[in-house]
Amino acid sequence: MAEIVAAIDLGTNTARLLIGSLDPQGGIVQLHLQRQIIRLGGGFSREAGLSNEAIERALAALISFAAEINRHRVTRVRAVATSAVRDAVNGKAFIAQVHAATGISFEIIGGEEEGLLTLRGVLAGLDDTAGNFLVFDIGGGSTEYTLAASETPLFTNSLPLGVVRLTEGKTTLPAMEEKIGRELGALKTELTSAGLISRLDGATLLGTAGTVTTLAAISLQMTDYDYRKVNNYTLALAEIREIFGRLLPMTPAERLQVPGLEQGREDLIIAGILITIKTMELFGFSRLKVSDFGLLEGLLLQLCRGAEY
Repeated sequence: MAEIVAAIDLGTNTARLLIGSLDPQGGIVQLHLQRQIIRLGGGFSREAGLSNEAIERALAALISFAAEINRHRVTRVRAVATSAVRDAVNGKAFIAQVHAATGISFEIIGGEEEGLLTLRGVLAGLDDTAGNFLVFDIGGGSTEYTLAASETPLFTNSLPLGVVRLTEGKTTLPAMEEKIGRELGALKTELTSAGLISRLDGATLLGTAGTVTTLAAISLQMTDYDYRKVNNYTLALAEIREIFGRLLPMTPAERLQVPGLEQGREDLIIAGILITIKTMELFGFSRLKVSDFGLLEGLLLQLCRGAEY
């Protein structure tokens, strides 16, 4: 019988739990998937770090995760915290508080490791792994960009671009656009200096996490989310611009009436789509392939296959 393990991704906006095992071919067998928008980065400040309200939301979600882990008789867990926790002055104290409340030991991982694990997870769900890929993972506090030749990573970098960070930190659309343009411009310069920019010619742009899966769900007019339809779905830049133009003048409450847009993303989606559009424009992509797989699946695969993965 295959070993049952669990992976937890504690992000700046969403907490996610995956309990599963591997089939004989090395594919993921999903036994339980749970996700909750907790907005851990909400109310974040440089001086105080994570807010008390955000900590309470996170603890409530993680206590429920611990109950599922016990119910499924999980043998091993890998739990990681990303941007909000690694940037917070009270991040380590929060991790200790989580351990005391749930028994789960979290690692605070850096942006490079986050990008590489995300690449592994995305590739596990991809319908074609030939060629070059630029993978980007829009989170609540940061966005990771990873360039790969088939399954071999060539470059990864984590940028301080996240939907919670931008939405709460930039009060106007031009301010958001300026920040996104500046960070992506620096990324393009870095890729050029490393002699890797030509790898983007003919490459596939792969997006993962809530913004791009929401774009796919809106395109599909999906009232009940189905990851099988979203994973490997392709969106044209023109359609993404159309969705952005439709959502922008709406109030957050009005956006919740749009099929495919879940509660908790109604204010954040604008920043996320801006990052997506600017990425496609700056690097010359007219199409985006969506992945429902990502960091969570990468964590589970590494847990099953060992540290060398």
